[in-house]
Amino acid sequence: MAARVPLIDLSRRIGPDRAALAAELDAACRDIGFLLVTGHGVPPDLIRRMHAVSTAFFRLPESEKRHLQVANGRIHGWTGPRQSYLADTLAPGSARAPDWKEGFSVGPVETPPDLTAREIPYFGRNLWPIRPDGFVEIWEDYFREMERLASELMAAFALALGLAEDYFAGRIDRHITGLSAQYYPPQPAAPLPGQVRAGAHTDFGSLTILSTGDDPGGLQVRDHDGTWRDVQAAPDVFVVNIGDLMAQWTNDRWVSTLHRVANPPRERAHLPRQSIAFFHQPNWHTLVECLPGCGGADNPPRHAPITSGAHFERKLALLRGAEAAG
Repeated sequence: MAARVPLIDLSRRIGPDRAALAAELDAACRDIGFLLVTGHGVPPDLIRRMHAVSTAFFRLPESEKRHLQVANGRIHGWTGPRQSYLADTLAPGSARAPDWKEGFSVGPVETPPDLTAREIPYFGRNLWPIRPDGFVEIWEDYFREMERLASELMAAFALALGLAEDYFAGRIDRHITGLSAQYYPPQPAAPLPGQVRAGAHTDFGSLTILSTGDDPGGLQVRDHDGTWRDVQAAPDVFVVNIGDLMAQWTNDRWVSTLHRVANPPRERAHLPRQSIAFFHQPNWHTLVECLPGCGGADNPPRHAPITSGAHFERKLALLRGAEAAG
């Protein structure tokens, strides 16, 4: 059964419907924390080329991809098959088996001036493959489009929270976002007990913009009653969800919902799947504390203030610790 994920036309942010749009965003983020977004302005051809070039990369020999492996303190690069344990980011040691996937990620494609020591690991350190042709150009173009869309979403979120539209602008202008392609290979043999393509987890940051296919064995969210429900989107529709940082920022007014990537039915287990995710993370030094209007005398702040970067690195340490233990 499909989850109750509302369809939002982001183009309504400019025009007479912006108040109604803000109310819809607030309701969705309070209820399930997931949206299906149209009216985003990202060229469909760029989405198609991004998926095609990423698939071509994952089909390269492992020996070629291994040169790009995440190592030596790097945040981004290639993560090999069945090396991640996403469920452990919520409850260390809870993952019964590694995720059935491999991935490749990069950080920002532009480097701001005057980096602080805390920011340096996130900028100018991307590792790029030599093949396939056009990979770097397509990924950089896609990153910039996601960067623009994330800024528009954050402006819409500000309106939904009763804040000035530019409230977040100065807090995300040196963002430390990661762009990641996740490839879920065929499953010729049945997975281990409890093993899925990506274990149950919540995302780390402010929001995630996901482009995915509609093949079986895809994204599922956990509903209020604990039921896992499918989320499907057309190729030109993005799935957007808020992460733990945004939930904390709103004093849990908005929810960061548990989700996973399910296994395909056995009759379709010979088919791979791929998704492209833009994990938006505000500036390293942005202080995340209860937003105006999200607290009060009868609803005091539930979380201690923390910087965006410290919050991310705390989460990343859980993930990398699980990978090392695995």
